[in-house]
Amino acid sequence: MSYPTTRMRRLRGSETLRRLVRETRLSRDDLVLPLFVVEGSGVREPVASMPGVFRHSVDLLVAEVKRVRDAGISAVLLFGIPEAKDARGSGADAAGGIVQRAVESIKAAEPDLCVMTDVCLCGYTDHGHCGVVADGDVDNDPSVERLAAIALSHARAGADIVAPSDMMDGRVAAIRAALDAHDFSSIAILSYAAKFASAYYGPFREAAESAPKFGDRRGYQLDPPNRREALREMRLDLEEGADALMVKPALPYLDLLADARREFALPLAAYQVSGEYSMIKAAAERGWIDGDRAMDESLIAVKRAGADWIVSYAAVEVAGRLKP
Repeated sequence: MSYPTTRMRRLRGSETLRRLVRETRLSRDDLVLPLFVVEGSGVREPVASMPGVFRHSVDLLVAEVKRVRDAGISAVLLFGIPEAKDARGSGADAAGGIVQRAVESIKAAEPDLCVMTDVCLCGYTDHGHCGVVADGDVDNDPSVERLAAIALSHARAGADIVAPSDMMDGRVAAIRAALDAHDFSSIAILSYAAKFASAYYGPFREAAESAPKFGDRRGYQLDPPNRREALREMRLDLEEGADALMVKPALPYLDLLADARREFALPLAAYQVSGEYSMIKAAAERGWIDGDRAMDESLIAVKRAGADWIVSYAAVEVAGRLKP
């Protein structure tokens, strides 16, 4: 009987050996935790469709951020839910707006924490779309003006990184110009450059109260079958001044993430969105999968495909399982 000379199993026989030859490693430094902030005080509301995720008022958000720091997570991404909404999303760039106050409070309590802010209008408009609506459609250029004003207000509040998620054409250039014109040239832009019109956003829209009241977002978000178009979007945002690029969602678009890693030298982020997170949680609650292993495996896949940062609602729990 002939036996193989090359035996791939030799380096798999123990956890020590497996760790020694491990090709992809997930670190706490790779993880960004999204946080939802709401008006009021003493508020800690669970999001029903996202087990383990809460909406916090500003006063309790500071305590939550301390928990994040204690877990070894160095960055958060803020989403605001205002008390009142209108057609132009006036609260989004208000000096005393919900995100602006949250940024100020976090930076006062944890100055070394990297605070990223989502720049969009969907959570602030009464129609739920990501821009200004005219004649039943999202009007690109007036929307870009609003987005630049929002990003500037976040920078004034102390944000380290602004992250436009709207998918309007030209918004990165407009935001860069606005920041530079007001002496915020050091503020980085993380562009949601490849954001797809995905079915995986449902739980988030409950958490952020941002579902569109009419139509959908397929007129401005990417069509899921389009790989080349997504790379073109990323290239354009890079040319407009983006400092880092985002792929969203993460797991259904690993091919695109790998393409982007080969194509671009700047930092790449990927967003494990609410639907990805909640599916794992739901299956684990039913005993169908090992939830911890499935969550870790999904994030390792995103890292392996080329992400430098991973935005995940599981960031703190995963960090607790990682080796220091």
